[in-house]
Amino acid sequence: MKVLVTGVKGQLGYDVVKRFKSLNVECLGVDKEKFDLTDERQTMDFIRNYRPDIVVHCAAYTAVDRAEEDRAVCYAVNVLGTRYVAQACSEVGAKMVYISTDYVFDGKGEVPYEVTDMPAPINYYGQTKYEGELEVKRLVDKAFIIRISWVFGKNGNNFVKTMLTLGKERKQLNVVCDQIGSPTYTFDVARLITDMSVTNKYGTYHATNEGYCSWHEFAKEIFNLTGLDVCVNPISTEEYPTKAIRPKNSRMSKKSLDRSLFTRLPEWKDALKRYLDELDLVNEK
Repeated sequence: MKVLVTGVKGQLGYDVVKRFKSLNVECLGVDKEKFDLTDERQTMDFIRNYRPDIVVHCAAYTAVDRAEEDRAVCYAVNVLGTRYVAQACSEVGAKMVYISTDYVFDGKGEVPYEVTDMPAPINYYGQTKYEGELEVKRLVDKAFIIRISWVFGKNGNNFVKTMLTLGKERKQLNVVCDQIGSPTYTFDVARLITDMSVTNKYGTYHATNEGYCSWHEFAKEIFNLTGLDVCVNPISTEEYPTKAIRPKNSRMSKKSLDRSLFTRLPEWKDALKRYLDELDLVNEK
């Protein structure tokens, strides 16, 4: 079995490659140095030549605020790039795992979103990721669409690392308290992807760590586990304006995993502690 993983320099791509290799699976991680996703010929030729059995498409344009202005590039990567990867998968008969996001939803209400709920993105990044989902569904028969949220991993920048940096510089931080979702550890998602991709249980899944919290609660737990003495003040979304609108409800139901007999990811606080352990940052009290 041969696996190709795009976006190997990102948080999830890094952990997916690491996981497949730990299982002694031939796995090639690629980034834009190998081929330009937005170039149809380069993308098609690379995948044709490598002829993978599985392609895990982690590469994406993820600068959510910048995407509001940098629309052409965001579209080229998230929609056209996904289309070209999907076309190549269809041609060589490969399975495709497409990584999507909670941002495909509008964030209204408080009920967890099911995989059957109609997406209605409220920012451009979310719109392009949803259009990427549609490309995969249109072109690939053997496809897994996995929606994740609030991602943190060893390789790359994330909310946890930002909080730790700011927490060393300041004694007080203001953090949004009315956006609710699930922090998600790339190590745990990578394990699920390797388990899922060898099956034929194709479809759309929500795969986040268990439990829900606000960004404010997430930040407080980061400082609690690392022993940093920081006062975290809760503020509303309206008090922290950004170029891209964020959904207030990012809760996603994991019933799709249950129906296909996949194991749910561990609880988010457990995941955060293991992540901080990996970074050697947990304060043992």
